[in-house]
Amino acid sequence: MDREELKKILPHREPMLLVDEAELKEENLAVGKYTVKGGEWFLQGHFPGHPIVPGVVQCEMLAQTCCVLLADSVRGHLPLFAGLDKVRFKSPVKPGDTLEMSCSLVRSRPPFYFAKGQGRVNGKLAVSAELSFAIM
Repeated sequence: MDREELKKILPHREPMLLVDEAELKEENLAVGKYTVKGGEWFLQGHFPGHPIVPGVVQCEMLAQTCCVLLADSVRGHLPLFAGLDKVRFKSPVKPGDTLEMSCSLVRSRPPFYFAKGQGRVNGKLAVSAELSFAIM
């Protein structure tokens, strides 16, 4: 899915649509990519001279990728973060990097869904987290 196809699932729009492309690889594996261009709003002031994608933005990128797993449940509804657990940042994500995300669903009790995700740059782990959502 490209950005236009993602807009059919996600309620997010620019500048908060933070996935360039995503797809369902297996029944329970969604992968997504975002290339950091350098002029994004979230890099302004974080940090002057040494821009790094904020951790909370990386978590949002993972969450948006997770929504591909929940496409049928999310379409026409509002996916809201319910929690983040075991979040770890292992290496910085900088302009020019492509964050490659992978997410899988761990369990569900509608309207709540629980997932885990990882983001890697050039195969190196940058972020990992357990995420929970409420589909409203």
